[in-house]
Amino acid sequence: MLKVGVFGAGHLGKIHIQQWLEIPGIILVGFFDPNDDNAASAITQYQVKRYTNAEELIAASDALDIVTNTTSHFDIAKGCLLQSRHLFIEKPMTHTMEEARELVKLVSEANVKCQVGHVERYNPAMLALRHRKLEPMFIETHRLAQFNPRGTDVAVILDLMIHDIDIILHLVKSPVRRISASGVAVISDTADIANARIEFDNGCVANLTASRISLKKMRKMRLFQKDAYIGIDFLDKKTEIIRLKAEDEARGFFDFPIEIGEGKQKTISVETPDIRQVNAIKEELADFALSVLQDKPVTVSVYDGLHAMDVAHQILQKMIVQMNPERGDKEQVM
Repeated sequence: MLKVGVFGAGHLGKIHIQQWLEIPGIILVGFFDPNDDNAASAITQYQVKRYTNAEELIAASDALDIVTNTTSHFDIAKGCLLQSRHLFIEKPMTHTMEEARELVKLVSEANVKCQVGHVERYNPAMLALRHRKLEPMFIETHRLAQFNPRGTDVAVILDLMIHDIDIILHLVKSPVRRISASGVAVISDTADIANARIEFDNGCVANLTASRISLKKMRKMRLFQKDAYIGIDFLDKKTEIIRLKAEDEARGFFDFPIEIGEGKQKTISVETPDIRQVNAIKEELADFALSVLQDKPVTVSVYDGLHAMDVAHQILQKMIVQMNPERGDKEQVM
């Protein structure tokens, strides 16, 4: 059995508490949250123990789950890692790049498992492609959300776009060559809508758009690679694969021919893979627990989290220059 403690009982924290209670092999020892309203709500809903001393929660747990405001991630994580506790930490894993690099060092020194909560890796639409050969050369993403003041403690890049950044870096096994970006602050003090272009050494180009002031929600990614197009709808949990079939492949019922000139034909295959409907948060937490219990690598490591943060902060710096050209070179992204 794995004894787990949770830091944070806000909106997302309570979701994590609920999922931990449903995962086999887990003992949820309790949670820590200094906010009395959050704590009372969690106790009423889930009948879990509230710790008023963070050190006592760490001491009682084998692994800790950090679901607090991003600005507090590092200090809490450091306290856990100095006690050699396994760690699940929500994205973005820290507030600054300096903290992120220090966290990676602490994880290595503690020799524990640490997973970053990039939950879209576990989205059913993404899991349907787990065993497919994906080698995209052009990627387009749109992640649009309605305004919610709860997410404005960080820029839209670190709140929303970082999901797509992580997946793109996971798919494209190539160094980043160039980044360009632009953004507009409409409601909050930081950019509420942003666009970024990431160019990779292997020639792949990714075009990302994120907004938290949209009238409707959208979370879509389109992958274009040789002989194939893959559409991923993270919101509706649907995946579509359209590809050119090899000449020796049998034609299916939903396939159709196209003329490509000079009397030649190619066969287009349209496929919608079976989607296993799962709770993505429960999947990622259970996967982390299994990594600890079976001593195997985590799916989303601190190095993945650091890489995604690095690219996100480069995008932020490009936006600062674009939005404030007279002082962009002097301002430091935190």
